[in-house]
Amino acid sequence: MIALLQRVAEARVRIAGETVGEIGAGLLVLLCAERGDTEAEGERLLAKILKLRVFPDQARKMNRSVQDVGGGLLIVSQFTLAADTSSGTRPGFSRAAAPEDGRRLYDAFVARARVLHPVVQAGRFGADMQVQLVNDGPVTVPLSVAPAPPG
Repeated sequence: MIALLQRVAEARVRIAGETVGEIGAGLLVLLCAERGDTEAEGERLLAKILKLRVFPDQARKMNRSVQDVGGGLLIVSQFTLAADTSSGTRPGFSRAAAPEDGRRLYDAFVARARVLHPVVQAGRFGADMQVQLVNDGPVTVPLSVAPAPPG
């Protein structure tokens, strides 16, 4: 699974002019499931996101997590993070999970996030969304987890 995190002062996602998810300070999580991903990768990625120290402490060092600061999570599906741009000028998306798998993994990720974190908002899988954000810092961090090795 792949995530692109942006530390935000605020963020919202709109569909057809309606705001469906909105947070104040926290993390915008653009999330992509790749072929072969399982819920286990989602669990590991979420654990890393919740503990990642990208918020400043009193000395202005990135030493605090979204949990430490009580920030929100806005989780938005974005299969284009799996883009292959190695040849030509049009990205390919063969590494992205099939839509039914992507939806299942996205929904499981959001559901688990809601269990583990008090402020979680989300977009809608497969919808044409407009995302607005005020990047704080700016801080943008790519994250990914590979499948766990067998046994």
